[in-house]
Amino acid sequence: MKRIAIVGAGRVGESTAQILARDELCRELVLIDVREGAAEGMALDIQEAAPLFGFDTRVTGHADPGAMAGAELVIVTAGFPRKPGMSRSDVLEANVKIIDAIIDDILRFAPEAMLLMVTNPVDVLTYYAWKRTGWSRKRMFGQAGVLDSARMASFTALETGFSPRDIHAMVLGGHGDAMVPMIRYSTIASIPIDQFLTQDAIERIVRRTRAGGSEILALKQGSSAYDAPAAAIAAMVDAVSHDRHRVLPCVAPLQGEYGQHDVAMGVPAVLSAKGLEHVLELALTPQETAWLAESAAQIRTDIARLPNLPQEAVGKPPDLM
Repeated sequence: MKRIAIVGAGRVGESTAQILARDELCRELVLIDVREGAAEGMALDIQEAAPLFGFDTRVTGHADPGAMAGAELVIVTAGFPRKPGMSRSDVLEANVKIIDAIIDDILRFAPEAMLLMVTNPVDVLTYYAWKRTGWSRKRMFGQAGVLDSARMASFTALETGFSPRDIHAMVLGGHGDAMVPMIRYSTIASIPIDQFLTQDAIERIVRRTRAGGSEILALKQGSSAYDAPAAAIAAMVDAVSHDRHRVLPCVAPLQGEYGQHDVAMGVPAVLSAKGLEHVLELALTPQETAWLAESAAQIRTDIARLPNLPQEAVGKPPDLM
């Protein structure tokens, strides 16, 4: 890619920018933040690391949203973070106001871009952005499943002692307490994890995966997770920037897949230079289908709280192709 914009120069935005620049996933990386000087300072700090890491991506920072003009991908990390004891849904009201302004800026300055939503509650805000823009869902996807799956794989590595390199996990559903870790589709060196783990151990991994973000927040107190989320974002950007056609769990608008309509949540999808090419439907057991439906129901509860969304838009997809 020639140009990527990150809106929100907080910890997640800064860590993401570091990885995207270091891995040269674009020629020019633009950091944007409403706080005067914040994005400029972070960008300069990252740029000064270029000779040491050996990258030539140009990194700039701006307070003016017009700096996103020409971006092929806009990554939205801006928003109020959770505090200890808060759920992701607790920041919906505050963050939807922020996302409203950002969407207006994207429609004005980068109307041809793809949008990668990171701000929580990410499932709800991905849906909201999709409805507000009217864009094809190929251009609209959210980050959560890559992070949740990485956390599950990490916990599996800690539980078994095996290398994380050989562990692949799959987590579906909403990015919250009702996410659905898919045990049958999670493997160690292509061998299902239940061949190595007891049921009790698997249940511990599932519980810890669902509470992965809260665990870090409770330990750090002053901030939520940002290194692993940034790595997850970078994996998605790499798939798009290099047209890899990778199968990754992403937040995607659904209109019939998995029996779900008019909702956005984590499902396996193919990411390429076209964006979210298509959603993959896994064969689920009745129990897995029920868990996924429960997760979707929780997301819809928050969707019902969304302000400024015309009721005629609900249930009518802007563009699925």
